[in-house]
Order: sequence, then C-alpha cells, then structure tokens
Amino acid sequence: MREIVLDTETTGLDPLRGDRLVEIGCVEIFNRMPTGQTYHVYINPERDMPAEAFAVHGLSTEFLASKPLFKEVVEEFLAFIGDTPLVIHNASFDVSFINAELDRVKRKAIPKDQLVDTLLLARRKHPGVSNRLDDLCSRYQIDNSHRTKHGALLDAELLAEVYIDLIGARQSQLILASDSGDARAGSYGDTPRRQREIPLSPRVSDADRELHRAFVATLGDKPIWNEYLPPAPAAAPAA
Repeated sequence: MREIVLDTETTGLDPLRGDRLVEIGCVEIFNRMPTGQTYHVYINPERDMPAEAFAVHGLSTEFLASKPLFKEVVEEFLAFIGDTPLVIHNASFDVSFINAELDRVKRKAIPKDQLVDTLLLARRKHPGVSNRLDDLCSRYQIDNSHRTKHGALLDAELLAEVYIDLIGARQSQLILASDSGDARAGSYGDTPRRQREIPLSPRVSDADRELHRAFVATLGDKPIWNEYLPPAPAAAPAA
C-alpha cells in the first residue's frame, strides 16, 4: 500500500488571517517502508515573513522571493500525492493551509478521509504525555540531532520513521525478516530446531536401494547418479 508522509512550513498559524504556505515536504512509503521517492518545494507566499515564523523555520522573505508561486507547482504536487493516504502530524493544521492554497487556484480540497493523523495515533497509544515530533523521536530512539530548525522535508522523513514505529510495522518487519532468515539457516534465533528423541525409521529399504543401484548401472559408463549414491555395502567374506 502506498502512503505519503507530508509536512509543511507556513508564515503563521491561521490561513484565514492571511498566513500562507511556504514549504511542502513529502516522503513516499510503500508497505510501511520508505521508497526513497520524495517531493519538496519552497513557495513564494507573496507576503512578508513574520519574525516568529522565521525563528521556527529560518525561511526569510528574501529567500522565498525567488521561489515559485503555489499555482506554478500545484499540478506537480497533486500528481505526486494522488489520492494516496496522507500521513501528517496534526493533520488539520497542514491541510487547512494546503486547502486554502488549493481554493485560491480553484482546485478541489483534500478530503478528511484521505488523512492519517499521527498526533491522534500517538495520543491514543501514549496518553497523558507530550507527543510532539521531537518527543516521539526520543521515545522511539530516532536520531533527530540534525533538526536544529523545522524543515518540511526533514520533518516528513523523521515522521515516516516515527509512523512505522507508532503502528508497530517495524517490529512486524523484524519478526518476518528473522523468521525468513531462520528458515534458511535452519534455526529460530539462537535456539536450534528441536530434534526427535527417537528418529523416524527410514522409508527406503535396503532392497529399494539395490533396485535403484541396478537401474543406475543401466544408464551408461558414468551416470551422474553415481555422484549421489552411497558406497555399495562390502561383500561378505567367503566362508
């Protein structure tokens, strides 16, 4: 199953008060594993960058002035996400900004049933504690030491790792991988396969072996079966 882990950065907290989208980052996962396919874009918000927002993500008015407008990237963005489930931390926030931008260019809004909100998942699994992205990274031992500021693509990559742990997919993958490897190696982990206390009686009798040996002898001077036949039993000494 294909899913898209998504994050955004904005000029503020409320698209209804004129705040705009400035960055989108997406990470594709398939069957709960990152594929390496990503989508990332900076967007010119056509307005100034408040100091409070700049302190969060470090994207300045000057930096964004040369970036494309949302209407110039909307087709590429929609083509990447398609109708795939969108995995987002606090999904209502990000999607409110995306849908506001889609409305400006007369495009259909992203429906709620396309969203997977990892904040709600985390609150159900870890009630009564903080479930910010940094907290979840710490809880699941995901290295986020390079996250000095918010960034849409970096945060989406971290969230993809968190999501896999949050739904227990990584543990399932490790169990499957362990079982697969053990089957090849002939053991389960470090525990050898159990052996029967009394071995089963062989189903091939000595008479069967002699009949097979006689048949192989009719196949020519050097039949390949000779490489697999056990040595013939030694003849009994003459009385």
